Amino acid sequence: MTDPAPEVRGLRVGEAWAKALTANPALAGLACRCPNCGQGKLFDGYLRVAEQCETCGFDLRAADSGDGPAVFIILIVGFVACFGMLFTEIAYRPPIWVELSVWPLVGALLCLALLRPAKGLMLAMQFHNRASEAGGAHVAAASEPVQSLLGERANSADEHDR
Repeated sequence: MTDPAPEVRGLRVGEAWAKALTANPALAGLACRCPNCGQGKLFDGYLRVAEQCETCGFDLRAADSGDGPAVFIILIVGFVACFGMLFTEIAYRPPIWVELSVWPLVGALLCLALLRPAKGLMLAMQFHNRASEAGGAHVAAASEPVQSLLGERANSADEHDR
């Protein structure tokens, strides 16, 4: 008789692989769901990341999207709002007060509507690509020879300038 399949996070290996294949991290991020299982909530509030997934228990504390989602959304919404304003100015020639009251409101609403899914997508891609490990000790240890080489070059350049 064969041994039972080993467990991964409380699931048999076959089930874990099946679950991993069904949870698309990009779609889960856009839906603001857990990047691991695709079902639990990713956010506690509007943009505050949950401590862990309520469904699978995946630890979300390492999540840090930084300013990435905001930058992408500002660029996208800025393009849409500027193009919309120029198009309406050329095509319809409305009074300036109409454009200055409509387009900033459209821009603000688009930013609010797109920021949460963009942050979810960024966090999901971070977990999918294991980008949270970038600050780990193994990276710091690997960069020591480079830092020492840069330090030696900087010291030799200072001596050369004397």
